[in-house]
Amino acid sequence: MGLLCSRNRHYNQADAEENAQTAEIERRIEQETKAEKHIQKLLLLGAGESGKSTIFKQIKLLFQTGFDEAELKGYISVIHANVYQTIKLLHDGSKELAQSDKDSSKYVLSSDNKEIGEKLSEIGGRLEYPRLTKELAQDIETLWKDPAIQETYARGNELQVPDCAHYFMENENLQRLSDSNYVPTKEDVLYARVRTTGVVEIQFSPVGENKKSGEVYRLFDVGGQRNERRKWIHLFEGVTAVIFCAAISEYDQTLFEDDNKNRMMETKELFEWVLKQPCFEKTSFMLFLNKFDIFEKKVLKVPLNACEWFKDYQPVSTGKQEIEHAYEFVKKKFEEMYFQSTAPDRVDRVFKIYRTTALDQKLVKKTFKLVDETLRRRNLFEAGLL
Repeated sequence: MGLLCSRNRHYNQADAEENAQTAEIERRIEQETKAEKHIQKLLLLGAGESGKSTIFKQIKLLFQTGFDEAELKGYISVIHANVYQTIKLLHDGSKELAQSDKDSSKYVLSSDNKEIGEKLSEIGGRLEYPRLTKELAQDIETLWKDPAIQETYARGNELQVPDCAHYFMENENLQRLSDSNYVPTKEDVLYARVRTTGVVEIQFSPVGENKKSGEVYRLFDVGGQRNERRKWIHLFEGVTAVIFCAAISEYDQTLFEDDNKNRMMETKELFEWVLKQPCFEKTSFMLFLNKFDIFEKKVLKVPLNACEWFKDYQPVSTGKQEIEHAYEFVKKKFEEMYFQSTAPDRVDRVFKIYRTTALDQKLVKKTFKLVDETLRRRNLFEAGLL
């Protein structure tokens, strides 16, 4: 009898411990659920090369601890790959133009540089690239300065030459990148181009972690290339705001994955598709008209109506006035499309447009403070406090 009572006491004690553990787990889940409710989910969308990943890196630098030395060093191979890929693109592009262009002679490399070009093109075609040495950097600099390469670079929009080309090819930068003790700077990391695959996320507060007035956001960045977009769908539920990046400088360029498709037309169709998703019925939309720095230089040289969507554009002036006129025209096109693609019962969702340059840290910081302010006002309005 004593043994039975002892066993019962043992089982009761075990049950009590198990119940206590279960209660503790439930309490933690409840706490985490409550905490999750205070976290605003932001989705960063856009076509490939729109600057989404640069915005994402800026957030890490601005509102988190930035990149530690190990993370910075992790970008060395990416940056070296950018250099090799770029010089190969330019070398091979010059050969192609020398054969096809009516003014072919200006795309022909000087006899001294042909051998260097072939060597660098071979390296740029490898699956794995060597670390950049002083000798290779000197060869790249020599080839970069060749008039045929500069003529080819001027037509970079036709050849998928990345935006980082000029920055990494500058003499001082090339020498720095090839130093045996090279550690990338924050600016190097912002310029580094690596295609996002899968989904990456970051949690931050634009006014600082310790300020009670600030919202906490979880920002998701996903690959923009067509083959990556199927991964977007499962992220669409419970989104506070979509930040859609549109590279407005790419109106005369074609897609990396389809050289018959204009990048701006792809962006237009993608934005329209996202706007019509049923799960975004009450979701706020923040449209970042990005790469304004490139746009303002390009629009004075390349007509905006090079893009089918902008075929009715008429220049009215020159210089800064013309840049503003062209920008306002593009902005209006996106505004019109937003309202055309938005069902009448969704017109009260927040829609804001921001002019952005993802590489400009001060501008990105200012933009996210404005986004934060807009979303906080929206939350107060929905709670009946405004």
